[in-house]
Amino acid sequence: MNRRIFTGVLSCAACLWAPAAITQSTTGSDKVPLFTTNARDVVVDVVVTKANNSAKGLHASDFKILEDGKLQTIDYFEEHLARALPPGAVTPLPKMPPGVFTNVPPAPANGAVNVLLLDSLNTEPADQVNVRRQLFQFIEKMRPGTRVAIFALGSKLHFIQGFTSDTSALVAALKDKKLDSGPERNPNFQTRSDTADNKESMAILQSMLMGHSDAGIEAFQGALRDMADMSFTNRTAITLDALQFLARYLANVPGRKNLIWFAGSFPVNIFPTPGQLQDISNQRLYLSQIKETADLLTVSRVAVYPIGAEGVMQDYTMAADNNLDVSGRGASMMGNLSGEAGDRAANIFNMEQLAEETGGRAFYNTNDLTAAVQGALDNGSNYYTLVYSPTNKKMDGKFRKIEIKANSSGYKLAYRHGYNADNTPPGVQKQSPGPLRSLMVLGLPNSTQILYGLRVIPEVPQPAGNAPRAGKNDKLAGPTTRYSVDFLVRWTDVRMEELTNGQHTAKLQFELFAYDMDDHPVNWTGGIEEMALTPDLYKAVQKSGVPGHFEIDLPAGKNFFLQTGVFDWGTRKAGTLEVAMRPDELPTATATANPPVGTSIQGPTQAKP
Repeated sequence: MNRRIFTGVLSCAACLWAPAAITQSTTGSDKVPLFTTNARDVVVDVVVTKANNSAKGLHASDFKILEDGKLQTIDYFEEHLARALPPGAVTPLPKMPPGVFTNVPPAPANGAVNVLLLDSLNTEPADQVNVRRQLFQFIEKMRPGTRVAIFALGSKLHFIQGFTSDTSALVAALKDKKLDSGPERNPNFQTRSDTADNKESMAILQSMLMGHSDAGIEAFQGALRDMADMSFTNRTAITLDALQFLARYLANVPGRKNLIWFAGSFPVNIFPTPGQLQDISNQRLYLSQIKETADLLTVSRVAVYPIGAEGVMQDYTMAADNNLDVSGRGASMMGNLSGEAGDRAANIFNMEQLAEETGGRAFYNTNDLTAAVQGALDNGSNYYTLVYSPTNKKMDGKFRKIEIKANSSGYKLAYRHGYNADNTPPGVQKQSPGPLRSLMVLGLPNSTQILYGLRVIPEVPQPAGNAPRAGKNDKLAGPTTRYSVDFLVRWTDVRMEELTNGQHTAKLQFELFAYDMDDHPVNWTGGIEEMALTPDLYKAVQKSGVPGHFEIDLPAGKNFFLQTGVFDWGTRKAGTLEVAMRPDELPTATATANPPVGTSIQGPTQAKP
């Protein structure tokens, strides 16, 4: 029964479109789609407006697309229109039985997906309060059928609320303990108060050393610059990591994804200009991390909508709570005003560039953030999808510029303006062993590049008290309960190579990490399954999925978090799923339970977690 549930859950995501080329066999209904790896398609979503209104009813013949100045042939074209849905019109995923879970994202079947990112890492504490207050107002008036998810970025990325159109669930999410502790003061972000304090300290030092020595002043200025550079570098690295995790989470959600990002500053560039590349080198940022972020956002079709959390931009040099040492006098004041104007201009440039690079739109210098959110939703809900196979087949890692033009005048187009022609699939983990480690940090969003179901039940009967522990924590002590953990992976997400003898081979890595309610690791297990499937087993896997089975001992009677992951060594893609487990809510296994399909698959061959 549970195997049928898994299969049904995974079939809900069978229509999720992937950028790989697919050739459907027409020789018989028993044939399966053949995935070819020698073709590469580029997918571009285009938002078209005319006189600030969505332009609808256009056709492929209304567009032409160029890559590096060379005309391309549009192989596929589709128009996507927003639908005003009444409450409850979108069918949710079926409710899972106790102990059964899935990482299939609960996203709408059609149209764009919207993600709200509340960024305290790059935002003044006072502005964070304003953002949350206006979001409450927006949700109260949100149009029926609008489905959004909520994430928060602080010292790391937090998953707050999955996709839902239930306003009560969204309001409850905004009151989540990860957000409800008040505005966060992040040590990596230099607030306006910090800047004012630095200026005041500099003014005091200058008055003390006036006429004596400039060496102390220069040393102090250098120390402040070094601290600011280090803070900026740390913020940028954390922000890039967060965008990568978000892209992985959204990887298998069909269609366009609108990332509505509230922040006071936006320290990242997805496709840097030559001048910005030099700045990146000076700031000790890694270009490889930026390229990986760009690749993941490209493949996951994420358009970024930056919204300035500050509201109407101000000259803080003239604020009433600044003294003359901070505001300056004469030329010093003009210098401070000029510096603030330059900072504002740079932030606006970053927002516009980030939006243009990804096909979104920037909103800034407005106190009406609720209108900005609705504007982002409206802008990203009506769009066209264009697909072409580039005439330049080289995968040399270079940036390819995309230009799309409308054949009639008066149209304004927003789309992703390029991509990196990387031969390495996005999301490849450089470290070995442990390709899942960076994705399995407790509290991070699920990765959906590979979809699977999970069943967790206590074993019956339980092992004897003196039996060897199940799991790889040799320091686990005290009474324990043994749990049976069964995976069922969507088989189309796994690369299966056909051998000359008719068998199919594949290589999957499974990992499980259990944490107590205080986020401390309790036990872990996992390993590699190398499969050699006979033709009969291959047909069985096509019907039900690829199974995996593990056992793990955990402290008896305690609640825990279970972080699970699957990595396919063929596609270099990953799926993860975190679940909160309460033993009193789990079903009890029967001693005569049928084994999962494919139990002849080789078990774990890797001893280390």
